[in-house]
Amino acid sequence: DKMIAKLLGLRIFADENGKTNLALKDIGGELLLVSQFTLYADVRHGNRPGFTNAGAPQEARELYEYIIERCREQVSTVETGVFGADMKVLLTNDGPFTILLDSEEILPKKAN
Repeated sequence: DKMIAKLLGLRIFADENGKTNLALKDIGGELLLVSQFTLYADVRHGNRPGFTNAGAPQEARELYEYIIERCREQVSTVETGVFGADMKVLLTNDGPFTILLDSEEILPKKAN
């Protein structure tokens, strides 16, 4: 839930003065959520991306669906991709931002 709050609360849209000061809800924006496990590729060794640290498919699907549900509670329009499908997504980035949200940076570490 902290990641969802961070995602929806990021002030990355310009206000009337051109300052990035508005969040998605402030502008009545829409959200596109697409699962993409390849972002978790490990390329530290060799030249072939490894995915052994990616989550199990069923667990990942449940998390994806949970995120969709929570976002739909707060954003009027949430579009989604098809989990696990080979999709072609066409989009135009409007603005200077490409931001990586890393749960290990946002969420507290679990005690062992």
